[in-house]
Amino acid sequence: MRKIIVHMSVSLDGFFEGPDGDLSWHMVDDELHRHFNAELRTMGAFLNGRRAYELMVGFWPTADQDPASSEPMKEFAGIWRDMPKIVYSRRLERADWNAVVVPEVDPAEVRRLKAEPGGDLALGGADLAATFQRHDLIDEWRLYVHPVILGRGRLLFPTSGESQQLRLAGTRTFGNGVVLLRHERAQG
Repeated sequence: MRKIIVHMSVSLDGFFEGPDGDLSWHMVDDELHRHFNAELRTMGAFLNGRRAYELMVGFWPTADQDPASSEPMKEFAGIWRDMPKIVYSRRLERADWNAVVVPEVDPAEVRRLKAEPGGDLALGGADLAATFQRHDLIDEWRLYVHPVILGRGRLLFPTSGESQQLRLAGTRTFGNGVVLLRHERAQG
């Protein structure tokens, strides 16, 4: 069975974006980007909320044509374009770049999608992750903790009043100080 894996960058104090949606604090160098490419190219689909999709579609469809893009960025542009995408949105009527729009998260449909053959499903977007978490659909968290304290912005984990036990599945430290923390569902 395929897994739903959250891939998110966060600050040390738990923010996934700074004030006004600022992401300039992300420390994605070539080493980290090559890692992202290796991880994401094996996925079966990208699952995004509207905001995450619009952020991606605003840059990645033509990033490989930009002379300022690094080789890992150019490679990711192709990965992103070719990957099937499911965009969860009540506002969007259609989406381009190998994407379909689904108006809401239906847990039974997501479980059916997980049972299909193919690569794991990469979930991006904090609001969508919160919805999937409420429905107990997330199998693994891959959080890339950047060595910065933002002090304000949007928290990845808003207060929900519920707890969930996880098991550390691995860590990796990158040369730029970013640390990957991989956590899976605790068994039992």
